[in-house]
Amino acid sequence: MKALKRIIALFVVAVLFYQCSTVPLTGRKQLSLIPSSQIQSMSYSEYSTFLKSNKLSTDQANTQLVKKVGQNIQYAVERYFSQNKMSSELDGYKWEFNLIESSDVNAWCMPGGKVVVYTGILPVTQDEIGLAVVMGHEIAHAIARHGDERMSQGLVTQLGGLALEKALESKPAATRNLYMTAFGLGAQIGVLLPYSRLHESEADKLGLIFMAMAGYDPNFAVPFWQRMSKLSGGAKPPEFLSTHPSDETRIKDIQKSLPEALKYYKN
Repeated sequence: MKALKRIIALFVVAVLFYQCSTVPLTGRKQLSLIPSSQIQSMSYSEYSTFLKSNKLSTDQANTQLVKKVGQNIQYAVERYFSQNKMSSELDGYKWEFNLIESSDVNAWCMPGGKVVVYTGILPVTQDEIGLAVVMGHEIAHAIARHGDERMSQGLVTQLGGLALEKALESKPAATRNLYMTAFGLGAQIGVLLPYSRLHESEADKLGLIFMAMAGYDPNFAVPFWQRMSKLSGGAKPPEFLSTHPSDETRIKDIQKSLPEALKYYKN
């Protein structure tokens, strides 16, 4: 009975806060219990720690390419948000784009525009437009505040709805682990998993729009994800156990989103 009451109480908390935030462009309502300033402060601290413990690439050409593509998308997003009176969505952003020496085929963007691309993904991106697919997708995660949303979900389901500053004060280790999980550095099957797949699909759609705003043809997203599919190969878990949409589902969904993305593309 106590467990049931706790579940009901947590559900009520979630409902009360559910409409606190709306994802730009898609209009999806999301749980948002944490002020952006707080999550950005954590982000900048973690990003600084990451850069101190990882090696920046010495490949100047690709380093500059990462910065160029990132800034092109940044400026396009800022321009669009300004024109549509949504600049407040980007308050506190401190954009930064870095290329890290690593064989990992990966990239990510923390809240506030802190972006990392690993050298291991460059053979798959192949060129500037392929890099725009990846960086548009990762920047979309930050713009849509997916990390904030996952942190909010974790505060409700794991820490009983504590405010972030209280959680940091009383349970610092658990709160940091929650942060790492929220940004894909941990995985779990349960309440957060469906949202993770939702976030990936939403970032795919927004990423197409953002790269198009920056002058990159979103049609090139399809061959990029086809290359990623071939690279991943081998046995994969069922889609309902995966934090990402299946390759086939992802590519089909991207193809469906292309007409909308192309409305923002001016070559």
